[in-house]
Amino acid sequence: MESMENANAEKHYKILVVAIIIGIFGVFIRFAGDENSTYFSIIANIALLIGAAIALKTVFAIIK
Repeated sequence: MESMENANAEKHYKILVVAIIIGIFGVFIRFAGDENSTYFSIIANIALLIGAAIALKTVFAIIK
């Protein structure tokens, strides 16, 4: 029964929401930024990578 309680823990879903917001921020920066500026592209890629990593880590914690 502990695994069901762990899977239903509210903290996992709060972290997933934060990860999704970070990912959406990365997508927004990618399309809102200037085409010629590499800084927007770098920031967008980093935000997407961080968001995806947090989300994957949380999903695997839920599955565990």
